[in-house]
Amino acid sequence: DDLSGVERKLTTTVAMDFGRITIANDYMLYLFGTPGQERFWFVWDELAMGALGAVVLADTRRLDDCFPAVDYFEKREQPFVVALNCFDGSRPFTVGEVRSAIGLEPEIPIVRCDARKKDSGREVLITLVEHAMRMGASPVGTMS
Repeated sequence: DDLSGVERKLTTTVAMDFGRITIANDYMLYLFGTPGQERFWFVWDELAMGALGAVVLADTRRLDDCFPAVDYFEKREQPFVVALNCFDGSRPFTVGEVRSAIGLEPEIPIVRCDARKKDSGREVLITLVEHAMRMGASPVGTMS
């Protein structure tokens, strides 16, 4: 994979990550992390069915790498947020600059985060759930 802009990066996701967060006895949030390369999109197709929404983790050092993921979720009309993964030493772009560069509609949330920090990840997930609810999504298995 192309490492331009992140030459010091030593690891990458080569498989799927999984996690679960229990919100209350009846509500659990299942998390699936997948590689972003197009060759893994067959996994995305399976995971996107029934999903409340998605997080597109964008690296400000290689912003163009998130374009395919943004396009993917826009075409599916699936709720998603962009999590701007900010690192020490990277140029601090404004949310407006990122929105313009990616071509995001104003209603798509962009959240600054540090994916290495639990509290930061929690804020991203809260933003995703709130956005999905505004768009009319409901948790799978919920009775109305």
